[in-house]
Amino acid sequence: MSTPSQGGKESAPTPEELREQVEHTRDELGQTVEALAAKADVKAQAAEKAAEMKEQAAEKAAEMKEQAAEKAAEIKEHAAEKATVVTAALREKAGQAAQLVKDKTPDPVLDKAAHAAAHVRDTATRAGHLAAEKAPDPVREKAESAATMAKANRTPLLAAAAAFIVFLLLRRSRRCR
Repeated sequence: MSTPSQGGKESAPTPEELREQVEHTRDELGQTVEALAAKADVKAQAAEKAAEMKEQAAEKAAEMKEQAAEKAAEIKEHAAEKATVVTAALREKAGQAAQLVKDKTPDPVLDKAAHAAAHVRDTATRAGHLAAEKAPDPVREKAESAATMAKANRTPLLAAAAAFIVFLLLRRSRRCR
């Protein structure tokens, strides 16, 4: 490892050049030893591999979580659509059943039911006035708020009452058969 000198003659390396060559060789040897030590260090390799696997698992978990959230949103949307369809079908069937009951019920029974309903309304009104006169203020306030809520939700309450009446009439007609 000599360097060419002037005139094409080779000369012996100087002590400084030898020191540089030795230092360079030591650096290369140190790097080689470090690389071999790293390959031989099973514990460090296992820790590195575990860190990689942990990172991959975290990425996969995040991906699966996102997919699950998307699927849950799809299912929720589908269930809401189904509920809307079923609700509409139930309303239609209840309306048809109520009309069928009304059509099949004789007029005297309808008149009697109307009179009974009017009588019940009158009795309930009198009972309400009597209860309002004798009830303490907090009870009256609660009753007023309940009445307000019932008035605000009149349609669902009427639909439920109609469905209940249809159920009772159908049950009664089946018993008579």
